[in-house]
This record gives sequence, structure tokens and C-alpha cells, in this order.
Amino acid sequence: MPAQRCSGAVPSSAVTDIAPAPAAVAATVRGRPTHDELVAWRSFLRAHARITRALEAELIAERRLSLASYNVLVQLTEAPERRLRMTELADAVLLSRSGVTRVVDRLERAGLVSRLRVENDGRGVAAQLTAAGLNRLRVASRTHLDGVVRHFAVRLEAEDLAVLDRICRRLVD
Repeated sequence: MPAQRCSGAVPSSAVTDIAPAPAAVAATVRGRPTHDELVAWRSFLRAHARITRALEAELIAERRLSLASYNVLVQLTEAPERRLRMTELADAVLLSRSGVTRVVDRLERAGLVSRLRVENDGRGVAAQLTAAGLNRLRVASRTHLDGVVRHFAVRLEAEDLAVLDRICRRLVD
């Protein structure tokens, strides 16, 4: 059977059918992950999905706030004047521009965010956190941060956290 090109979409049962590239080839042809690389990748995706689903479910159940909405409020809280251009906000929360627009629409209807024009830019629009949004974030943070501890932090040793932090920073850079 010829070697298949691997991607994150290959079912885990098919991993055993994929011939790993020899070390010399793997070092030069990085488009084809090894079996171990795919196993690590899938573990990362499963862990991320499981934790974010749990955090989202708790925020919705306890605070009626999605994880995406929570993240938008956090980004605005940390921004100068608690305001970000919509494009900057989309980049910060890892959503498409249309995705962040939908989240901000919901937050604006709830009175948690307001939109305003960017000075000296006729087309620029920014989102700004309202006092109600800051209060809502403070309350929701209790639920979210408790969940981060319960679903993530207590499951790892201090050394694991340091290694994971180093790895994630390397992946982002």
C-alpha cells in the first residue's frame, strides 16, 4: 500500500496504516508528520476540545455567557481604555471578523459592549467594554477561573505547567 499523506483529519484507526517517513526524510519533508507527531497532535486537540467544552458548558449554565463572549470581555478589559478595533479584537480572540461581529452584536444587545467610530478613520469601528460588561465579567470570572483550576491546573504538576508553557510559547512564536 502506498504511503498516504497525513493530516489532522485522518481517522485514528488509519494511523497504523500510514508508513512513517524515515528520520532523514522526515527532517527534510515536514509536510508529512510521523506517527508519534500525529498521536501528540491528536492528544493536544482532544485535551483542548474537552477542556474548552467543559469551560463553555459551565459558563453558559452558571452565567449565561459563552466562552467566546467571555474571551471578548477579557480582551476588552485588558485593552487601553477598554477598547479595541474590531479587527484587533478578532485577532485577539482568534475569530474571523464576521465571527467577532456576531459575538459583539450579542454583547451589545445585552449592554455589555458598545460600538464606536474610530477617530480619524471613517470606516474604523471599535468595541468598548461598558460598566455592565465589566461587572458581568467579574462575576463570570469566578466560574471560569474555578473551571480552569478544576479542568486544567490541578491535573498537572508545576514542572508540567512550565514545560507546557514553554511548548505553547514556541508554537505561537
